[in-house]
Amino acid sequence: MTLPDFQLDPRLVRRRAERAAAGYASVDTLAREISRRMGERLDYIRIEPKRILDLGCGPGTDLAAFAERYPGIPRIAVDSASTMLTQARGEKGLLQRLMRFGKPADPEFVCADAAALPLARASVSLAWSNLMLQWLHDPLPALKEIHRVLEVGGMLMFSTLGPDTLKELRAALPPSNAEHLHRFIDMHDLGDALVGAGFSDPVMDMEMLTVTYTRLDDLFHDLRTSGSTNAALSRPRGLVGKGHWAALRANYEQLRRDGRLPATVEVVYGHAWKAAPKVMDDGRAIVRFERKPA
Repeated sequence: MTLPDFQLDPRLVRRRAERAAAGYASVDTLAREISRRMGERLDYIRIEPKRILDLGCGPGTDLAAFAERYPGIPRIAVDSASTMLTQARGEKGLLQRLMRFGKPADPEFVCADAAALPLARASVSLAWSNLMLQWLHDPLPALKEIHRVLEVGGMLMFSTLGPDTLKELRAALPPSNAEHLHRFIDMHDLGDALVGAGFSDPVMDMEMLTVTYTRLDDLFHDLRTSGSTNAALSRPRGLVGKGHWAALRANYEQLRRDGRLPATVEVVYGHAWKAAPKVMDDGRAIVRFERKPA
């Protein structure tokens, strides 16, 4: 797998997600739309999960859809930001908990890193991850962990962002030696990572979405409020000058059409399955003997 030639700061990613939790739901229109489109893809896949993992669950908006699609199936919500899990859990007093008696159990909430899941091997049937992988410089360790916790025949379905995301903003930025904008991993490299993690039959596809804004500041507001700002280790460490911002705004303004400024989002979708292993953890081949039909 070919990685981008930059590194992310995982502690900064987590801190920004922690701060963004309270306001995230006010700017999650794109995440909701992508989740809806993932659900449409899931409509065409035959799977009857016994336990569902929502990895990078954020404020937990997808959990209700799982309860409706798969009634009574246990759900595990995992995120590395504890405040996101607080939002996902919601405020439940004693009366609310009593009123839920006899109804499907609430999800289990776990604060954990995607590359170190505190879950047993083969304990999950369906792993779902909506817009989490782009926050990992190298997704391979997380994909290996997902593969470990999936049962044989289990499936991973995910969405992430591709390299053309915010291409207008990237092109409008004045020349600089610093990383002013997060970069994203190519769809084909993600497919290679799925195979490297042990998944079989990976299916990848991509689509371009365009979000439009009246003002460039509205785009910046959405990025900041959702915690989606640059976390590269090579990002600028000081304030940029007025000339930098003036040039950026002038360059971006040239893209205005019908009174709106475009922002492209390259959405990458993927799903893959965990097949029966052919070798043991120590590399020895697994030989299976099946009863000959009478």
